[in-house]
Amino acid sequence: MTFDLPRRLAAETLGTAMLVGTVVGSGIMADMLSDDVAVSLMGNTIPTGAILVVLITMLGPISGAHFNPAVTVAFTLRREISVAEAVPYIAAQIIGGILGSIVAHGMFGLDLIQTSQTIRTGPPQWFAEVVATFGLVGTILAGIKFRVEAVPMLVGLYITAAYWFTASTSFANPAVAIARSFTDTFAGIRPVDLPGFVTAELIGAVIATLFFGWLLQDTQKD
Repeated sequence: MTFDLPRRLAAETLGTAMLVGTVVGSGIMADMLSDDVAVSLMGNTIPTGAILVVLITMLGPISGAHFNPAVTVAFTLRREISVAEAVPYIAAQIIGGILGSIVAHGMFGLDLIQTSQTIRTGPPQWFAEVVATFGLVGTILAGIKFRVEAVPMLVGLYITAAYWFTASTSFANPAVAIARSFTDTFAGIRPVDLPGFVTAELIGAVIATLFFGWLLQDTQKD
């Protein structure tokens, strides 16, 4: 990469903060404007997909726009980023995510530090997170392989869809899950529920890395 590690870490911190700020902030706004959960979820979905397109386009050339430990793990397994770089990437993502929750609270005049009470647990939701993260990582890898310029739109559209076809509303991101445990708002998740989500997300990322690594491998005809 042409950018040094401090700049890449700054981009990962900023990008994850803006992503979580959008997830939490749009969730607060949607919940304020409607008592209909379906309408609120739509109000949460569209801004999340939209900001991903913006952030990946804006910051992708600097850091690769992971904004997600599961994505960083996938690229580490593919040896496209070293372990020595992956560790600070993940730390930057987690820190950025928590800052994003705090900023969202500040914009709406809420307590800056909160602990979520929203229950999100159980095998169906864990399985949904495996599926969601598998699809996200697969979308990224296939996009890079075939149409790298389309990756921002592909990721934004995938997450927009996955909000609605998964039982968990598609966190698909350990840093976002951790950050959402710091908000007792529409987007929250209890801290006690985090291990199940994070484990499922990492499993989905590893399966996707292995499967798409095989699927996308060029082969010569006999």
